[in-house]
Formats: sequence, structure tokens, C-alpha cells
Amino acid sequence: MSFKYECADFSQFQEQLKKMRDLDDKIIYALNTTIPTESFKGQVDAEAKCRELHGQLESGYNHRQEAIKKCIVVCADTVKTLKDKREENREDVALIKQFKTEQRKLRLLQSELSVEDIIRERTQKTFRERCRLFFSFDSL
Repeated sequence: MSFKYECADFSQFQEQLKKMRDLDDKIIYALNTTIPTESFKGQVDAEAKCRELHGQLESGYNHRQEAIKKCIVVCADTVKTLKDKREENREDVALIKQFKTEQRKLRLLQSELSVEDIIRERTQKTFRERCRLFFSFDSL
């Protein structure tokens, strides 16, 4: 799951996050294909499948969290630089507009962390409900 992400364009970054959240969005399907029905219980190692799916989910969470935080740092640095420039030249309308745009983008990126928490909570709840018989959650 290797995605390049571009922090400068928030719409593009959001589109990349959407692609990275594909497994979370299709968690029910993934669980249905992972966990065997009663008739196939002996043929499939459900514990190994749940463990593998859990690893994929955790990897996705960590990758997205890291991408969002990196973009927040980049955007916060840009906002700080623009704020300093704005203090020097309060009359520059283009600079003020760019500063406000970057501030707005920073707020949107910060809100993506909250969205990520909600997605993670929802996915983990579904995962726990379906894999509880096959997988120990002590390590979660």
C-alpha cells in the first residue's frame, strides 16, 4: 500500500486518502471473504486470516495518520512563513489571500485527523464483532 501524496493541493490529498481508505470502506466484504462459513470452517484458518486482515488495517491506519501529520507540519510551516511575511507587508492583498487559504487548508487537514479516528473506530468495531471468535484482541 504505497501511495504518493501531495500536500499542496488539498483536493488531491483528500482523493489519495479516499483511495487509501478503500479497505476500511469495504470492511464487511473483506470480512465476508476472510471468515469461513460453518461448512468451510475446517478448510480455512480463520485466525490467520483475521490476523492478516488486522495487519493490513493497522498498516493503513499508520500510513494515513503519518501522511496527514506530515501534511499538517508542511502546511503549518507555510502558514507561519506567510504570517511573518504578512506582518512585514500588511498592504499586500495577494499575500493576505494566500495566508487565509493556507490557514483554511491547515484546518481541513486537522479535521482529517478526526475523520480518521471515526473511520478507525467504525472499522475496528466491525472487525471485532466478526473476528472475535477467531482472534485474540489482547494486543489491540
